[in-house]
This record gives sequence, structure tokens and C-alpha cells, in this order.
Amino acid sequence: MIKRNRAAITKFIIHKVGNKFNSATNIFSETELTFDQESYELMVPFLLKPFVNLAQSYRFNHHANIDLNEINSYATQIFNDETVFVEISKHIVNHLYEQSNSAQIKTGDVLIAIIEDIEYNEVLTNAIGIFKIENKLDFFQTYMDNNSFDVAVQKGISTKKLDKGCLIINTSDADGKVVLSVDANNYDANYWVNHFLNLKYANDNNQHTQNYIEMCKEFSEEILKDDFGIQEKNKFLAKTVDFLKENETVNIHDFKEEIFDENEDQKELFDTYKKQYEEVNDVLVRNQFAVSEIVLKKQKQKIKTEIKLDTNIQIKLDVDAPDASIEYIEKGYDEDKKMKFYKVYFNEEE
Repeated sequence: MIKRNRAAITKFIIHKVGNKFNSATNIFSETELTFDQESYELMVPFLLKPFVNLAQSYRFNHHANIDLNEINSYATQIFNDETVFVEISKHIVNHLYEQSNSAQIKTGDVLIAIIEDIEYNEVLTNAIGIFKIENKLDFFQTYMDNNSFDVAVQKGISTKKLDKGCLIINTSDADGKVVLSVDANNYDANYWVNHFLNLKYANDNNQHTQNYIEMCKEFSEEILKDDFGIQEKNKFLAKTVDFLKENETVNIHDFKEEIFDENEDQKELFDTYKKQYEEVNDVLVRNQFAVSEIVLKKQKQKIKTEIKLDTNIQIKLDVDAPDASIEYIEKGYDEDKKMKFYKVYFNEEE
């Protein structure tokens, strides 16, 4: 998470990246761009706003030596000597070009910037931003022609959404430089984070919380829903969220005791699934960690607790009310209609 109140772009350059599969070549600028006041005031929030509420951060990765990660190396050179900014920015674009291993990878404008006085974890520092614009919108431009106004269609960059971007913060921990990344396009998910930047998630409480919630969501979908029904799945998710809200630290033993109570079968299923999940996803789900409130808040919004019926009726359960499905919903079978039913109790309706 960053704050951009005092952030300022001090160096900025635009190049165009091609795609080696369709013979589109790179086009380079030779000098830095000088902003006018109007474009500068639009550019700063356009580039930085997507990073303001990011909870999770990355670190550079490499199978042999982290110093051999290309973007990590280029960023280090710029941080050490800003006079190489233009030259290194071209190397960054060439590296991005080399990752276009599919004809589906889009060409686009690459914006590279040095940003001063960006606040990360309450400390002012500088950062290097790398941004790729893949999609341009059509817009009308009016102009005067023979004493009458006419219109022409032009293409331009929308200030509403950034396609791809990363901020390399000039601060490090035991795992290396802090990197924030956004990617609005899902069709080439590996291209930006894994191939171009070669990142891994930071080993912190944000990631520990994320891993635990993701595992619980998968467990509820693949085990509880299939074996015990949607109502049991939704009850588990609501109780999981409630546990994370009420406890600053998660201990997996306490979690199982509270969530599954005396249901030893479900405890055993959870333990077995955790081992499988870690192996399949090559991830370590911690048995004890401090809960990240910001990650919990974001993930809670993504948890779906609807019961969708084939009669075009949906029952939506409140994820913040784990006992509601037990106290106020009954499931049964009607012999006359030969159909299952849910009975819902309430006092008032809105």
C-alpha cells in the first residue's frame, strides 16, 4: 500500500514494444518527455492510483541468483545512477519484447518513470514505475474546416484504467526489493508477473492470510459442498471469516476446534486437504500467523455464499452471520411434490 500525496515524476520516457510473433518491432524514444502542467496532473494519478489499495507485495525471483533477475538488475542500476535512465529503459523494453512468446501478446506503449517522494509503510522513498498500455479507445476530435466544425475519430489512452504496471520501491527486506504489480488483463496472466518481472509473493502476513483463505475456499468448494451440501459449505465459510475477524493470530489447532467443534471426520478431511493443497499449489499454508485485516477485508468481498436453485431462486447468506444458516434455514423434502425445499424463518422483510 502506498500514499501518493507528495509523489512526483522526475523522469519519464515512452517507448513502443512490439511482438516478435507478428514482426512488430520496438520503437524507442531517445530523450525523456517533458510534461505540460495539464498532462502531468492527469498522468500522476493515472499511474499511481491502482497501487494505493494494494495489500500484497512481491519480491523478485530467480532460480539461481536473485541478482540475475533482469528487471531487478535494471532497477538497481537506475537507483544507483539516474543518468543511465534512458539507456536502461530501452533494455527494459527489449526484455519485455523477448517475453512475447505468443501471438496473443499485445503490442503497446511502455511508460517508464522515476517517481520521488512516494510513501510506502509510512516512509518516503523513490520508485521506478514500468507501465504498459495495450488498449486505446476511440474518441471524437472536433476541428474547424471551411468555417464549419467537423469531427474526426482518433485513438487515445483512457485515464480510467491501467492495463499493466509495476512499482519497484527503493526499499528492501530480507527477501529483496518490494514490488507492487497490477494487471487488468487475464488472458496473458503469466506474461507480466511470471515471465517479464519474474516475481514471487512476499513471505509476510498478507500472503499467509491470503493462502489460508484461498485454501479454505477451495476446501469448502471441493470437499464440503460435494460431500455435505451447499449449506454446510456456506456455514464453514461464514465461520472461517468470523474466526479471522475475532482473532489477531490464527492457530490451526484452535481454528479446527472452533470451526468443526467435535466433528472429527471434518477435522481429518481438513488436515488431509491442507497437505494436498500445499503439494498441488507448491505453497506453504502456515499453521500459525498474524491475520492481515486488509487482506481479510478484500477476500471477504469475494466469498460467495449464495444457494442457487434450479427453480430460478437464490438464497444469499450473510458471510458475517455464521449461525444464521443453522438457526433460520431448514432443509427438507416434500413427498407430494417430490422436491427438496428450504424453509426460511424471519420477522420482517424489506
